[in-house]
Amino acid sequence: MALSYAIPGFAHPKMPAISTVQPFSFYDQDGNTFSNKDVKGKVHVASFFFTTCTSVCPRLNNNLKPVYNHFKNETDFLILSYTCDPSTDSVSKLKTYADSVLNVDPSKWVFLTGNKDSLYAMARHSYKIDDPKNETERGETDFLHTQLIALVNKKGEVVKIYDGLKPSEIKQMEVEIKKLLKENT
Repeated sequence: MALSYAIPGFAHPKMPAISTVQPFSFYDQDGNTFSNKDVKGKVHVASFFFTTCTSVCPRLNNNLKPVYNHFKNETDFLILSYTCDPSTDSVSKLKTYADSVLNVDPSKWVFLTGNKDSLYAMARHSYKIDDPKNETERGETDFLHTQLIALVNKKGEVVKIYDGLKPSEIKQMEVEIKKLLKENT
């Protein structure tokens, strides 16, 4: 207990970074360019899904909805959902999904599409929520389908990975988001 007073941050150690989110640029559900500059200085969670999924993705997004509701008024917080199936998930399809299926504010929960290779590189190399070994030697990619969610601090560092199908982990993520929102960059 005495160390908590003597050593700043001792009682509340910061989570070490797993990785750093690399520069990116995709299209959001409104057709606007959305890049790493739009999340600079913000805490965000990142997930990957596709609109035609009938198994993992609806459960994942339903579990993220309370997180959205809890933090939607926080200016320094966003949810980013990247599509795994950009050939199907056009800008207009993502817009319909955001508006009709989830009914969320597009400035707080952003749905992103773009080049498949770039999207998959984000999951595998920036967010670390899919194994890079899933890329073939010829550079082709197997289909990405994961329930994992990355939590990113204001510095753009991935600090924790959560299983989006486990309500207990979603609750734990909410606690960590609160802590990260209080941190200075």
